[in-house]
Amino acid sequence: MSGNVRNVTVIGAGTMGHGIAQVAAMAGHTVTLVDASTELAERGRARIRENLDGGVTRGKVTGPQSEATLERVTTSADLRVAVAQATVIIEAVPERLDLKVAVLRAVEGATARNAIIASNTSSLSITDLQKELAHPERALGMHFFNPVHINPLVEVVRGKHTSEATLAAALDFVRALPKDPIVVNDSPGFATSRLGVLLGLEAMRMVEEGVASVEDIDKAMELGYRHPMGPLRLSDLVGLDVRLDIANYLYEKLGGRRFRPPRILRRMVEEGRLGRKTGQGFYRWNDG
Repeated sequence: MSGNVRNVTVIGAGTMGHGIAQVAAMAGHTVTLVDASTELAERGRARIRENLDGGVTRGKVTGPQSEATLERVTTSADLRVAVAQATVIIEAVPERLDLKVAVLRAVEGATARNAIIASNTSSLSITDLQKELAHPERALGMHFFNPVHINPLVEVVRGKHTSEATLAAALDFVRALPKDPIVVNDSPGFATSRLGVLLGLEAMRMVEEGVASVEDIDKAMELGYRHPMGPLRLSDLVGLDVRLDIANYLYEKLGGRRFRPPRILRRMVEEGRLGRKTGQGFYRWNDG
């Protein structure tokens, strides 16, 4: 495997998937964006166009760059065909172990032996995913951050069976996007989710206990610790249902009070107040 990756397949055209496809295409790679239906895949491509249009308006992207990027992105609902010629495959499907296992097994059976198989999971064990594969050495985690076309970080997660060649090729690919990778050994929540969820859950407990307002808790971290966004606003952007799923997983794996989901989080998810995507979470979102 080399760093000169040209054919990239992204499976899942949602929030993370379309963003990953965009940055890969902007870096010059030919990208196939896959989802369960052509309509869903095309919807992801349309969101790429919206991002690029916004970049053109702000002067971050030129018109020719935008059009060239879109020309490199095709869509498909046929996973096996989409991965057949790919040298990097990144799954970005919902955070369900059974679903990710099914996707990765299908990928492994349809792609070349020298292809990198990456999961964009934010918390599930890469080693557990590898156990389901015939060639676990070519799998690893490649955890991007939302919004993908803006956030520079990629958490590259080395599972127990990840080969050094796979890791080196993945790092070459990420740096050429260009993104800034960190390498994390497989552990529940890796580095970022473990730290980020812990801060978010404690902020929720502070709201629950009446320590301060949502806005002031966020402002404390933004101004006092130079966080670009407070933990409660960030939780709204990620999705409170996603936060709850990750918290439950970390609580199951690591135990202790620190990862136990607070009552306020459970209640808000039950009520359908999931953050930006539903228009209301800890904040009200006009674009939800």
